[in-house]
Amino acid sequence: MKQVYMDHSATTAVDPEVTEAMLPYFSERFGNPSSLYTIGRQSRRAIEEARQKVADLIGAKKEEIIFTGSGTESDNLAIKGTVYKNRKKGDHIITSSIEHHAVLNTCKYLETQGFRVTYLPVNKDGLVNPDDVENAITPQTILISIMHANNEIGTIQPIEEIGKLAKEKDIPFHTDAVQTGGKLPINVDAIGVDLLSISAHKMYGPKGVGVLYMRKGVRIEPLIHGGGHERGIRSSTENVPGIVGFGKAAELAKKRLPEEAGVVKLRDSLIRGVLEIDDSYLNGHPTKRLPNNANFRFSYIEGESMVLNLDMRGVAASTGSACSSTSLEPSHVLLAIGLRPEEAHGSLRLTLGLDNTQEDVDYVVSILPEIVNKLRMMSPLAR
Repeated sequence: MKQVYMDHSATTAVDPEVTEAMLPYFSERFGNPSSLYTIGRQSRRAIEEARQKVADLIGAKKEEIIFTGSGTESDNLAIKGTVYKNRKKGDHIITSSIEHHAVLNTCKYLETQGFRVTYLPVNKDGLVNPDDVENAITPQTILISIMHANNEIGTIQPIEEIGKLAKEKDIPFHTDAVQTGGKLPINVDAIGVDLLSISAHKMYGPKGVGVLYMRKGVRIEPLIHGGGHERGIRSSTENVPGIVGFGKAAELAKKRLPEEAGVVKLRDSLIRGVLEIDDSYLNGHPTKRLPNNANFRFSYIEGESMVLNLDMRGVAASTGSACSSTSLEPSHVLLAIGLRPEEAHGSLRLTLGLDNTQEDVDYVVSILPEIVNKLRMMSPLAR
């Protein structure tokens, strides 16, 4: 049976070059990077080389890169660290209603600690209006956190405009760029962010390692206390193989950005083919979207059934974020763009990668109508 992986927004396979770069640091170069002897210094040197490669990917300075355990940890560190450090200045946070749960649940937790959060609405395409950001700002606002692009529907946010507003008001600005890191060109100065989260496993690197970009001069409160690793921002003996892998993945991603842009052709071909199915619709902005993202909804059927049927035909897909794939609740993102719960339940996310081909797209487009028709025949909603 043909195997087609179309869930690259959930995770990506580790690139063989990344694996090769990591392997020595599991065995012969196993030293603790805080040690003074040779194998310790080898590990320290490898970390600093990786730090530079990640910095180069996003146009940052090497000393502005903090290694963490995941994109979720980076989001938590950016948000909690900023508001805890600035709680004497105010208690107000601005974010959007379609953020990843790593941001939304962090903000909800902070509400239990006495902070106030404004969750901005989005339009039918999933876009935040910068005017809404500006109108939400108060003298008590101490953080703005708006994602770079949505993990479910792929909509790319007007980060540059929001960054200018934040700078004018002297408010720290964080963006969750986990879905855009390695897929879109990023320059932290151009987009005007003070804090930015990315993750290795979304760009053909290993799981269990993330990065928080922290602009020079920004101050945050550490969440993990210990031996003072990562300039005292994130104490814990460094995951040297993972960090080396992230560095190599970042290096490769920078070289391959033109190839990521080429994925757009496959994405558009996929969208055209799927929308030939009756009562099918594209979720998210038609053009301002991630180069690999295609998110659809189908009337009268549920996304989970489509995912299972596609899996039986060798296709890996999802209904939304991998982090909430076991939830029976409709996607908060799809509800936020105005869909009814029954519409939101009929969603399917197909996200392409550098390993996908036109043949893969043609295969999915050929089998999906049959799956949709079969499920509609079984659905009481379609009668």
